[in-house]
Amino acid sequence: MASNPVAWFEIYVDDMARATSFYSAVFSSELQPLGDPTDATIQMMAFPSDMEKYGATGALVQMEGYDAGGQGTLVYFACDDCAVEESRVAAAGGVVAKPKMSIGEFGFISLCTDTEGNMFGLHSMS
Repeated sequence: MASNPVAWFEIYVDDMARATSFYSAVFSSELQPLGDPTDATIQMMAFPSDMEKYGATGALVQMEGYDAGGQGTLVYFACDDCAVEESRVAAAGGVVAKPKMSIGEFGFISLCTDTEGNMFGLHSMS
């Protein structure tokens, strides 16, 4: 691989409004509609991004035939202090599965479950 391995992520959801509300509350940011307006079978809400900065972005996706709640891939969101976003999870309707814990020299993580049953991670260096 010539660069970082992750270029994009998608989190599949069953209820787009509920999922958008959850992630907007946890990360205190607004998601934006994304996608092909001619394809009514796919709804996407994109996370904020800056193509000039490090990291990948992605979207919440609601698409027929793709259910939420799969645990095959875990997305970690970068945070200044993962305890901050973790503290918003329950109020937004999610569950903190593993509170902030040290991963040694690699910083700290929290594991959470969203309103759609998807597990996701939070990562920070402090």
